[in-house]
Amino acid sequence: MKKHKLEDLTEKYIGPKGSANRERFEFELKADVIGEIIKKARIEQNMTQEELGRIIGVQKAQISKIENNAKDVRFSTILRVFEALKAHVNLTVELSNHYYKLA
Repeated sequence: MKKHKLEDLTEKYIGPKGSANRERFEFELKADVIGEIIKKARIEQNMTQEELGRIIGVQKAQISKIENNAKDVRFSTILRVFEALKAHVNLTVELSNHYYKLA
């Protein structure tokens, strides 16, 4: 059985680093991870989607959308979710080799 590196397969099927397809793929992957983190934190706190939605002022369907497809959600909503879950969020932004960290 031939083995392949994930990077090689990603480049072959998604596109090389820096390409529009690759950038979109990586963005969506990160958004999915954020949704999974939110879901895990909510479940660990024995909270339903409805309860979390009520705390931040949105419907249960919006919480489901965040957990399953966070890429189409306002950043401010995601931050409110993390605040309701009592999570500390760090954000690092890189611009032209300068790093900005927001905590």
